[in-house]
Amino acid sequence: MPATRFRRFSAPLLIAASLSLSGCGYNDFQRLDEQSKAAWSEVLNQYQRRADLIPNIVNTVKGEANFEQETLARVVEARSRATAIQVTPETLNDPQAMERFQQAQGQLGSALSRLLAVSENYPNLKANQGFQDLRVQLEGTENRITVARNKYIQTVQEYNVLARSFPTNLTAMVFSYQPKANFSVANEAEISRPPTVDFGGQQQPTR
Repeated sequence: MPATRFRRFSAPLLIAASLSLSGCGYNDFQRLDEQSKAAWSEVLNQYQRRADLIPNIVNTVKGEANFEQETLARVVEARSRATAIQVTPETLNDPQAMERFQQAQGQLGSALSRLLAVSENYPNLKANQGFQDLRVQLEGTENRITVARNKYIQTVQEYNVLARSFPTNLTAMVFSYQPKANFSVANEAEISRPPTVDFGGQQQPTR
């Protein structure tokens, strides 16, 4: 076949192929994949922000005489476990890895809640401006975690619906686009409750 005739036939085929990929959700897969990776990176950033606050909180509380050492130890241990587990955007299709990550972060949130509740029994800590500032930073960080996590959940839901719906599920099969792991419903409800920071009265543990 002459080159000019081949080009005449190949151009429409390329256009048709491009339209077919677009119509079957290929571009949407690319967009949502990038959005989910960016959203997950923000979730990790906010969890890291919380982890970075904990050493200062623990050091401040250590200065309080007779503070419950078991409570402090649980926070330190929970932080160690949480920071040891990292789920990267490349491993987000591993439900078991996501579950381990959720459990570790949930345990850390629980330990922090207990520490803040116990601190209400120590007037010196309640009057310590540095400690109160750290509590405010922690509350703000927990709110940022919630926002970042909700954005990730929404993006992954859109991606997974695309991967499971017809005809875009055919595109997913052709290009091996697997559904991404998301926060489980039970765990999502649990970890969506940040440690309560109540400056006006007695604080109760969240769990």
